[in-house]
Amino acid sequence: METVEYGGVMVFAEQNEGAPHRVCFELLAKGRELADTLGAELSCAMLAGKGENADALSARGANKIYLIEDETRFSQPDEPAYAECLAGLIKKAKPGIVLFGATPFGRSLAPRVAALLGAGLTADCTALETDPSDGRLVQIRPAFSGNILARIKSSALPQMATVRHKEFDEAAADISKKSEIIRISGGAFINNGNAPAFEFIRRLADKRTEITDAEVVVSGGAGLKKASDFGMIKELAALLGGSAGASRAIVENGFVPKEYQVGYSGSRVKPKIYVAAGISGSPQHMAGMKDSETVVAINGDASAPIFKIADVGIVGDLYEVVPKLIKLVTELKNEK
Repeated sequence: METVEYGGVMVFAEQNEGAPHRVCFELLAKGRELADTLGAELSCAMLAGKGENADALSARGANKIYLIEDETRFSQPDEPAYAECLAGLIKKAKPGIVLFGATPFGRSLAPRVAALLGAGLTADCTALETDPSDGRLVQIRPAFSGNILARIKSSALPQMATVRHKEFDEAAADISKKSEIIRISGGAFINNGNAPAFEFIRRLADKRTEITDAEVVVSGGAGLKKASDFGMIKELAALLGGSAGASRAIVENGFVPKEYQVGYSGSRVKPKIYVAAGISGSPQHMAGMKDSETVVAINGDASAPIFKIADVGIVGDLYEVVPKLIKLVTELKNEK
């Protein structure tokens, strides 16, 4: 009975300071592909305060956009309120598949929604496909520290997953296509009489460029001898207007936090320039940066696997090469 009631694909459209997070467009592209394969509908759920609109999402391929408005609850990231509202919407709309971006907010919100629905959740997926034998969603994610890829099928409905940013191309905007926008008051799915779970004070901006959105990423690896040496990686990245990254080896050694990690068990990046300094190039790491437009590899070992995918290879000690690059870039910037 359950499989008959539920159908279609729903994407949660996370808002970032009034605009959709870029991962929403990636999920809509994959959601459209899944929905077409299943011969089903693609919908999008957007929770917003008053005055926001769904125009940026309307041309991205969804058949319907549920625009749920509540100025008090949804102007700020109140996860319990978001979860209660989304759970109510999902119970009513009955999508068979629900997708969230694996952002900090999405990773916190999706488990709450799953718990309210009594559904399963597969986190940090890197690929999604359908099983032709039964139409079920196959959720693919790294397991055992990224050494294998697990293929997971949920037994409960809806099938829920969070998906990493940059895993899929964005849905192209087509202004000739318009979604049906269904406006709903937040009070339809949430008890507005309940006091908010917390008081929002202010948003603290992170001055470090989000690694998944950076056009230049400079990553350090096992070639670094101590944690303080990561400073020159950050310095070069800042000079190039980019973000610093890291291999799993130095994250596990405690040199830098997990948020810097590039690879299957870290972040996937697609910058215009990727500089790998002291990184040998394990399959786990290369899976996270192989789609970079230009790869520059710096390694003392000429046989390191990273050179096989590098556009520019520098065989040398990173302690000599990186400082020279910092000096060169600084001089060029000063000349301008």
